[in-house]
Amino acid sequence: MSNDNPIIAFDGVCNLCNGFIQWLIKRDKKKQFRYTTLQSDAGETLSHSIEVDGDSVLLFHKEKMYALSDVGLKCMRILGGVWTPLSWLIYLPKALRDMVYKFIAKNRYNWFGKADACMVPDASIRALFL
Repeated sequence: MSNDNPIIAFDGVCNLCNGFIQWLIKRDKKKQFRYTTLQSDAGETLSHSIEVDGDSVLLFHKEKMYALSDVGLKCMRILGGVWTPLSWLIYLPKALRDMVYKFIAKNRYNWFGKADACMVPDASIRALFL
């Protein structure tokens, strides 16, 4: 796996996570991100030594792993442009950001539902998936 592209590992059966990935794909005009589900072989390899407790999305970028509220904010920074100001929320206390993230993650299946199987990317985006 290349270290050049940020890699996002996400819960492939979580409708909220899938929605975030679809949102990101549409806005990533430079096709910077690569994606994998946590349930896939690539996702398991990436997260093999990480306890994924409440994390529905992980970001691997420049030799670092990001979790919880840092993921979305780092993604906004990587996207750049009009999304950069959202990344400034990283200056809010991490404990507060992560508390909100964990609350949403804990309730995500109840609020947004759960798919029976992981998302299968169509031909137009298949190359972005590991």
